[in-house]
Amino acid sequence: MDKMPLVRPQDVTTPRTTVAAPAATSVVTTDWRDALPVLSATSITLREMRAADAPSLFALLTTEEVARFISPPPGTVEGFERFIVWAARQRAAGAYVCFAVTLAESDTAIGIFQLRSIEPGFATAEWGFALGSPFWGTGIFDKSAKLVMEFAFETVGVHRLEARAAVKNGRGNGALRKLGAVQEGMLRKSFLRDGEYLDQMLWTVLDEDWRAKAIWGGGKMILH
Repeated sequence: MDKMPLVRPQDVTTPRTTVAAPAATSVVTTDWRDALPVLSATSITLREMRAADAPSLFALLTTEEVARFISPPPGTVEGFERFIVWAARQRAAGAYVCFAVTLAESDTAIGIFQLRSIEPGFATAEWGFALGSPFWGTGIFDKSAKLVMEFAFETVGVHRLEARAAVKNGRGNGALRKLGAVQEGMLRKSFLRDGEYLDQMLWTVLDEDWRAKAIWGGGKMILH
């Protein structure tokens, strides 16, 4: 991803003590605003973030290779803890979703997938993602992305799903293309990173695109 669209400095510096991070036990619900469902595919599980995820997310998502093309992530474990609290608050408000990516044999968070509502009702949404570099090229990203797209279109009711990737981010652009996203254009000098404005590519997937691909692609992922 090119930015954590939902991680704004003002949102994560001062946690609100009236909102707790999600409990350590998974909650299965039909309303994602109450708690996120657990999404599963072969060898991976996506679930709601927990306070205990902060150390692994800090270790994996702040490395140079991962952070190169994303907005600066929280700079401390405590910052990630505040981000997790903020994410739960935004999810309850119906404005934002963030899944932790874990392996089936381990509950350690190794990355995140995010959805942010761009307009009321989540008809248009932006998504972003970050995965620890030891897990690049393993197929985890592809499986996770398909689960999140299914959740976005089938559960949340998204019509148009947007993503932005720096032109220089060959890996990110290639991954979006592989997923079937359509490149709509270039956003000139739209992303500030380390004092430099970078061009970004705008990619989209429509609900009709997703459903057409789901039919010829061999079915859906598993939603718990």
